Amino acid sequence: MTKPNLTLLEKEASERGLLLRIQVRRPLNIWSFKLVVGEITSNTKIQLLGEMKGWAYQNTKGLQLDTMKVGKNVNSKIGDLIWASTMAWALEETPCRSARLLAIYDENNQHEILQRYFRRRGFNTVRKVGSSPLDLPLRLVWGGAGAFMVGNCEKVFERSYRSWSE
Repeated sequence: MTKPNLTLLEKEASERGLLLRIQVRRPLNIWSFKLVVGEITSNTKIQLLGEMKGWAYQNTKGLQLDTMKVGKNVNSKIGDLIWASTMAWALEETPCRSARLLAIYDENNQHEILQRYFRRRGFNTVRKVGSSPLDLPLRLVWGGAGAFMVGNCEKVFERSYRSWSE
């Protein structure tokens, strides 16, 4: 079997009645992306089911993941498709082999749920981002305090694709 790539994922999504699209911009040698999954509801309407936003640098510092949203009452496979597609794009089009994100600290229960969700995807907590002056750059980038987590793009892709394709 051929290793799945973004084109194959778009085809698989289409076969399930979904539309998968990625918009990439490259100002100042930084990839900025928005990946969306929608469902065609009529000839002229598409319902947005989920999205991922982030950016990547020219160097191998890693893929920076900023926003991941999946609509309420949406099949969990949509999240799997978003993760697999994002990682496939990063592995195909960028030098990034790792991904970074911040599990924002909103409230105890929600923060724990986020961390558990990201760990299942293949991310590990590197450190806590709090109110230290050393944390200021990360707080500015991600807009808050939380758990700074890093994952291997290939590992995240494999876990997500396996769940998507089941």
